[in-house]
Amino acid sequence: MVGRELILCALPSIALFLCSLLFHRRHRTRLNFPPGLSGWPFLGETIAYLRPYSATTVGRFMEQHVSRFGKIYRSNLFGEPTIVSADAGLNRFILQNEGRLFECSYPRSIGGILGKWSMLVLVGDMHRDMRTISLNFLSHGRLRTHLLKEVEKNTLLVLSSWRDNSTFSAQDEAKKFTFNLMAKHIMSLDPGKPETEQLKKEYVTFMKGVVSPPLNFPGTAYWKALRSRSTILRFIERKMEERIQRKKESGEKGEEDDLLGWVLEYSNLSTEQILDLILSLLFAGHETSSVAIALAIFFLEGCPRAIEQLRKEHLEIARGKRESGEALLSWEDYKKMEFTQCVISETLRLGNVVRFLHRKALKDVRYKGYDIPCGWKVLPVIAAIHLDPLIFDQPQHFNPWRWQNNDRLPSSSGTGLSTSNYFMPFGGGPRLCAGSELAKLEMAVFIHHLVLNFSWELAEKDEAYAFPFVDFPKGLPIRVYSRYQHQQHHPLKANEPPNIINS
Repeated sequence: MVGRELILCALPSIALFLCSLLFHRRHRTRLNFPPGLSGWPFLGETIAYLRPYSATTVGRFMEQHVSRFGKIYRSNLFGEPTIVSADAGLNRFILQNEGRLFECSYPRSIGGILGKWSMLVLVGDMHRDMRTISLNFLSHGRLRTHLLKEVEKNTLLVLSSWRDNSTFSAQDEAKKFTFNLMAKHIMSLDPGKPETEQLKKEYVTFMKGVVSPPLNFPGTAYWKALRSRSTILRFIERKMEERIQRKKESGEKGEEDDLLGWVLEYSNLSTEQILDLILSLLFAGHETSSVAIALAIFFLEGCPRAIEQLRKEHLEIARGKRESGEALLSWEDYKKMEFTQCVISETLRLGNVVRFLHRKALKDVRYKGYDIPCGWKVLPVIAAIHLDPLIFDQPQHFNPWRWQNNDRLPSSSGTGLSTSNYFMPFGGGPRLCAGSELAKLEMAVFIHHLVLNFSWELAEKDEAYAFPFVDFPKGLPIRVYSRYQHQQHHPLKANEPPNIINS
């Protein structure tokens, strides 16, 4: 009797569930979804999608799906029904309609580790306000008058430790450079000091968790990263309190030379918002730039002709510095690095530091006859466009010369597509990376001193892989040779002006 009563009580719920399922199926039959697969329950195809692959390809998963279903296909990724786009037009459409038809939608685990106020996960007005603060601090004027000097100083600091015929991890050196720069830039921390080194140690643990599966139990990388996150935030908050206390005691205007001083002086952000903002910018400014520099070292090693042209360009700049008697690079010198910018663009195109973006549809959207329902996840795959032979000729070939006069050259495939319109290494639309100009400045200055002072070769075979974050499994071991030592010049020193090769 009890069992029968339970069944009778459950009948209305069962009927409601069946009706909703029938309605859902009917609704779906009226929509024209892209072809695709759903994969396993909940997991979908996530594991296969995130399987490591060479960073200069789109990976086997993407190749097979595009070959079978086309450049727009349906899947189930990160626990949600998803439209994956390897279509240049749709990707551009998504980024141009940010906030209207689509919005940022990263997995919850990313927000859990970077913070709910991180610029990466924020949407709407709050993201706009945070981005405005970052853009004001990274203004063109500050790049010229302040950040250029800091970039060069930290470049020389790292390169001064390189010895002739020595072997080391280029990736670690690039990370050392970008971390020291961002620590100074964000909180005025001097490289090599105990507190800076301790922060770096915690940050390394934090980063391992960001790129690991979100398994939050003792011993996992994610669990350790959350603990390091708390330590880092306490460190930042202590620095905030010291600044506020000094300002109260002195009664003077706060410090503005770093980002912490800037937000304390000019923003109305809460303590929690400031902490998340600084942590997310430390992450963005360190990780992506260091990977890009390591990729440049890797690609250039295999392209002697590009190194030769770079040296020619930078020798000309160096001779000009010698004639003028100036020690450090000026903004005018930076603007002369035209071929260097081609190398930077090609490195970002082929290496694809940011491979895909997380978005979701805010409304029902129809594109090229396909329906994207409101609430569905959308993944515009930037790497697929950068490696598309219909847009970039021989896309897997490192060819910096393709960027010379690029704005006036359509792709030679005959499609009439302008390659510059589909080059999106820093994203696009309202969420275009606020630090894009700083990242290019870092790469250019590092390349300037690198090619003038050193030759290098791979000490061990290595290759960039997408995990999905781009990384070198062996750390990109290289052997360097001092050009000055071989030409009877003094080695580079961090506290001296950059060496100039005699003409």
